[in-house]
Amino acid sequence: MALTDEEFREEYKPLHIPAHFEEADTEQNRVIYALAQLGEGTSDDVINKLKELQPGIDAEQLNAFAKVILRDLFNKGKLAGNERDGKLYYNLHKITRPNSGATGTDYVELNL
Repeated sequence: MALTDEEFREEYKPLHIPAHFEEADTEQNRVIYALAQLGEGTSDDVINKLKELQPGIDAEQLNAFAKVILRDLFNKGKLAGNERDGKLYYNLHKITRPNSGATGTDYVELNL
């Protein structure tokens, strides 16, 4: 099935990372917020963070939606992931360290 331009833009728009946790927010935004707070983590790490942020949430419901959302965003390329010890560790592609290289203008040819 082909997507319309509008559907394509909605499906592949950049990931929004919420600035604050809101219990009334969408499940996806809550999962993304929890992952952003962790920096990197497995689906179980994200679920535990959500339990911390929203005590009393139904554990079965939380397990179901968090794992599906993380897997879906990863499959769409909106989350990065690294496999270690048989587990997938998700992250948000954030650059957390400055580049350590320098620019060497001695090697640049200017064609003016």
